[in-house]
Amino acid sequence: MDDDQRYRAVHSRDARFDGVFYTAVRTTGIYCRPSCPAVTPKRANVRFFPTAAAAQESGFRACKRCRPDLTPGSPEWNLRADVVGRAMRLIQDGAVDRGGVSALASAVGYSERQLNRLLSAEVGAGPLALARTERAQTARVLVETTDMPMADVAFAAGFASVRQFNETMRAVFDRSPTEMRATGSRRASASGGPRAGGSRPPVTEPGTVTLRLPYREPIDLARMLEFLGARAVPGVEEYRDGVYRRTLMLAHGPAVVELSEGSGAGGSRRTGATGGGGHVLCLLRLTEARDLTSAVRRCRRLLDLDADPRAVAEALGGDPLLGPMVAAHPGLRSPGHVDPAELAVRAVLGQQVSVRAARTLAGRLVERFGAPLAPGLEVPGGGLTHVFPSPDVLAAADPAGFSIPLARGRALAGLSGAIASGWIDLGPGCDRDEVERRLVELRGIGPWTAGYVRMRGLGDPDVFLHGDLGVRMALEAGGRRATPAAAAREARAWSPWRSYANHVLWASLADGSKERQERKESA
Repeated sequence: MDDDQRYRAVHSRDARFDGVFYTAVRTTGIYCRPSCPAVTPKRANVRFFPTAAAAQESGFRACKRCRPDLTPGSPEWNLRADVVGRAMRLIQDGAVDRGGVSALASAVGYSERQLNRLLSAEVGAGPLALARTERAQTARVLVETTDMPMADVAFAAGFASVRQFNETMRAVFDRSPTEMRATGSRRASASGGPRAGGSRPPVTEPGTVTLRLPYREPIDLARMLEFLGARAVPGVEEYRDGVYRRTLMLAHGPAVVELSEGSGAGGSRRTGATGGGGHVLCLLRLTEARDLTSAVRRCRRLLDLDADPRAVAEALGGDPLLGPMVAAHPGLRSPGHVDPAELAVRAVLGQQVSVRAARTLAGRLVERFGAPLAPGLEVPGGGLTHVFPSPDVLAAADPAGFSIPLARGRALAGLSGAIASGWIDLGPGCDRDEVERRLVELRGIGPWTAGYVRMRGLGDPDVFLHGDLGVRMALEAGGRRATPAAAAREARAWSPWRSYANHVLWASLADGSKERQERKESA
């Protein structure tokens, strides 16, 4: 987009571009999301920035009306495989707070100076400024959703001192943390519930953080939660009454997350909605609040909340085969995962068996090798009991004890060892091509497993599983050739959204099975 196109999006208050770019007004010193309901400023007074951090670096503060820091993230960073995209994913995951700029630069294979120059040129801010924006957003959530002392909020969000915390919050939001907490309380009292992005809920359990995760509409959230529920590993995950729960292992300890459809018009399942976005209700039980940023980022990857579903629909909807399927399933996403290493292990367990059998095998693995959930994190009446075993534990285990054929057990142990040693890097800033290449070099890991890990574990939107049985069956049902080579050729036209094409084809196959069952029952 050029600036004239961006201005037209602002003039029409097009919420599809919230989080894709930010609008700053020279005369007021404020930056907004494109869909801000305020009077559209004159074109001569407007500047555009690719990130909130870039707007803040130029001296603008966040609009109090549209709260631009609470928009969904840009889908660009999942699409891009270059150093800037990899660095942005690492920064969003809290890499700078954990290891500093030097560790970030090392992770992407560049010097600090080179990385700073690249990020400044591409997104308008260096790694420190980008990390500062992430810290401010985390702090805002903690200020408005919890009763934590302000000093604890400051250090939990990653600030080096309370003074730095106060100065940053005033510079970014033009209010002190105390004022923000008071405003959040008044909003919650007036609305009777949590506001978008994290105003304090009326009732908060001790040790929990409740917030809303925004997304761009449309979204078929119920289908996505059902997809995760069908694959839920006993002891680690559960899906009951429309709520998906699971355990996480974060940098400072285990955690539990609950995800469900948000209440209200924005959060209901309005797959045909034309609005800009709703929210997913997210409840987190954390060992330490310092893990909030990482936990939220993992939940967003799991539910693919930074996707632009309209861009996907425009790209796939014109295809003669996929078009009717896309129209039948508006808002279909490509679910990711909270832990790529766990997904890789589960992919090996699921080779050549059904989804139900893979769940059973994974449950046995968890029961034998998983770490029990820490006291205080249990969900009353729930079935969450363990954290999924780490690669270190599985690498040191006897492959004969995995309750699977010995050859596959050795493959699982070899995969775990490669991840534990760092030979395979599955982190947010990894090189996806290199990961896939190294995975298929391991004994017992084939192209389907490597592609599945890349699609779901690494969040790549452009992976087509041309050898997948369900994909091939859906292609055959649509009258297309379904050999792996023919399927791969067919999918070239669907780039860069081939991961979504997999899910569209799987959904069409499920629809066909349902229709056949209904006809059988009616007969």
